[in-house]
Amino acid sequence: MSDKLLKSFGAHLKALRLKQNLSQAELAHKGDFDRNYIGMVERGERNPSLKNLARLAESLGIDLPTLLKF
Repeated sequence: MSDKLLKSFGAHLKALRLKQNLSQAELAHKGDFDRNYIGMVERGERNPSLKNLARLAESLGIDLPTLLKF
């Protein structure tokens, strides 16, 4: 998988999180993730699974297609 793709998604996730004034820890808590995992996804260091993408979308109160529009 391209690092550029992961970094682009991570930047998008971070922007969505900041738009809602959520910290990484708050988003992690809402989705039952480890806070470090959120940081790693935002930095493009982790490739989230489809299940985790759905959990992230739900935690942000958006649908999956919106999360994937980056």
